[in-house]
Amino acid sequence: METAAQAAPAAPATGPAVIVAIDGPSGTGKSSTSRAVAARLGMSFLDTGAQYRAMTWWMTGNGVDVSDPSAVAALARKPAIVSGTDPKAPTITVDGADASGPIRTPEVTANVSAVSAVPEVREVITGLQRSIAASAPHGIVVEGRDIGTTVLPDADVKIFLTASAEARAARRSGELGATTGAAVAATKEALIQRDAADSTRKASPLAKAADATEIDTTDLTLAQVIDRIVALVEEKRAAK
Repeated sequence: METAAQAAPAAPATGPAVIVAIDGPSGTGKSSTSRAVAARLGMSFLDTGAQYRAMTWWMTGNGVDVSDPSAVAALARKPAIVSGTDPKAPTITVDGADASGPIRTPEVTANVSAVSAVPEVREVITGLQRSIAASAPHGIVVEGRDIGTTVLPDADVKIFLTASAEARAARRSGELGATTGAAVAATKEALIQRDAADSTRKASPLAKAADATEIDTTDLTLAQVIDRIVALVEEKRAAK
């Protein structure tokens, strides 16, 4: 899919505030899509995955053994994670320090599933997410893996994005600047392993909500996906 910057802008829609939950595995275009939808509709945006990455970054940076759930659980309430919700310039800080770059390192990527699986971590982050969503004055687009099922089960609009493993691997490799055949293959394997870990964890596993609209982004452009979701949100606004 194309980048968010390439998606044609539109005038912000008007109407009652709605909460939009966009779930799905890595590489389906959740972040680009969610940010663009929120920007077009004049809504807030929340990348929940960044919050779990921030927690993981804090744990690894403070010498916590992330393979020990009890050690992670004991310190889950320690870091102060603050998420900025401007879709055009989302931010995230940990204890006042900008964490937008550090949370994308390979070390964090390798450990985020383990940290995210700890129930105490999910309790802390879920509470934070619900608070942010409840305080968004013009509505919010929240993207993650368990938003429509666990975090915001009463969201007005629920979307579940999917894509083939091959397409997801190619996109993620492109983002990382590693586009050789070996790199794409390694990325594909990592994504499959992440899917398995997220889908089988006991605490809030990755799953499609029963009332979510599934959109396969494999052969769609970013603009096409955005248009579909914007139409669903506008339909919900009109019905309120």
